[in-house]
Amino acid sequence: MCLGSRNSFNLSFVIEITDVSCILYIDIGSFYGEVMSPNRPRILIADDHTLVADLCKQLLQPEFDVVGLLSNGHDLLRDAIDLKPNLVVLDIAMPILNGLDAGKQIKDALPGVKLVYLTMNADPELAVATFDMGASAYLLKTCAASELVLAVREVLRGKTYLSPTLQDSVNYLRWSQRAITNEAHRLTGRQRQVLQLLAEGKVMKEVGSILNMSTRTVAFHKYRVMELLGAKNSADLVRYAVRNHLVAA
Repeated sequence: MCLGSRNSFNLSFVIEITDVSCILYIDIGSFYGEVMSPNRPRILIADDHTLVADLCKQLLQPEFDVVGLLSNGHDLLRDAIDLKPNLVVLDIAMPILNGLDAGKQIKDALPGVKLVYLTMNADPELAVATFDMGASAYLLKTCAASELVLAVREVLRGKTYLSPTLQDSVNYLRWSQRAITNEAHRLTGRQRQVLQLLAEGKVMKEVGSILNMSTRTVAFHKYRVMELLGAKNSADLVRYAVRNHLVAA
């Protein structure tokens, strides 16, 4: 005879009663609702649109272990270093720390992690920049659901993946003589963080609180960035941040 029950903490109990013994089997699920397998690749998902992140989880969960959902690059960087996933699915336009800078810092800390960008931005130069930075895949959010799963499989096999609609333009840029300006090296990582937060509309005190620095230090970074970029005012900084994908337009 078998009896089954499940409580609010996702603990399932099955009692098997035989002629000679009574054996209690306890299956303890994770608080995320799934039992994590040591043999399945571990994936982190980061997107500031909760619906998109949840849909990605539903698509990937049957085949992979989704170990976390994040809504900004700052939390993604923290959890990636802590959880050490095999692969990260991330957007580019995210608050506090954008996906480009978050991805670069993750690759610096965890060189073996695979990055799969899932974005609305169809700019081929941006796609090239992510691959040059170490990304393994670049998909548009207009792709079919099955394409995301396919891309993740390919990347985990050591291959790269690019949305078919971008392939011709990206190949042209990569193999032509046209030089692509890489703005990622123009500012330091800290300067880019300060610039992004200011462009998002945060005041210096808020920026200092998020980055654990004094308002005076934030001001120093701001005016140093203005000097480096030749910006005359805050509006010039915002335009630069939008043009270089630090914030969404």
